[in-house]
Amino acid sequence: MTAAGRRVLMGRIVGLYGVQGWIKIESWSEPRTRIFTYQPWLLVSAPGVETEVTGVKGRPQGKGLVAQLPGVDDRDAAEALVGQDIYVARELLPPPGKDEFYWVDLEGLEVVTTEGVALGRVSHLFATGANDVVVVKDGTRERLIPFIQGSFVRSVDLSDGRMVVDWDPEF
Repeated sequence: MTAAGRRVLMGRIVGLYGVQGWIKIESWSEPRTRIFTYQPWLLVSAPGVETEVTGVKGRPQGKGLVAQLPGVDDRDAAEALVGQDIYVARELLPPPGKDEFYWVDLEGLEVVTTEGVALGRVSHLFATGANDVVVVKDGTRERLIPFIQGSFVRSVDLSDGRMVVDWDPEF
C-alpha cells in the first residue's frame, strides 16, 4: 500500500469534559496540540465502524487536551465517543526528517539480511524504553529486531519496499 490511503493513529478519546459535549483526548503528536491541525479525523470505534469528522476545535486543559466535535453538543452524545481511536490520513503529516520514518511507512516492507536472506515483512513496530522494535513475520515465524539504524538496521528503501538488517536468520 502506498502512503496515499494510509492512516496514522494519532490519539484516542479518553473521557468527558463538562456537559456541553466536550471530550478529553490523548494525543500522540508532537507537540500534542498539533493533532488539531490534522483534519479530517477518522474516528474508529470498531473494525469497519468509522466516522469522518472535520472542524474539530480543541485546547490544552490542565495536563490534558479537550476537544469539541461539530454536532456533538451534549454529554450523552460525547459519551458514545469515549474509547474511539483518532486516525488521520498519512499525507496530512509533514515529511519525516533525514533518517526518520513514520512507522506506518515501514509496515509491509520486505526485510532481508545483509547476506540477502529473506526474513519476512514488517508487521508492525512497538516502543520500548531503550529503542523501537520491528516485528518481522514470515508466515508462522516472528522476529523482533531492534530498530537501531547503523547497528541492526543497515538501510531502509521505501521506494523499493525493502529494509536490510544485520541479523542472524536463525535467531
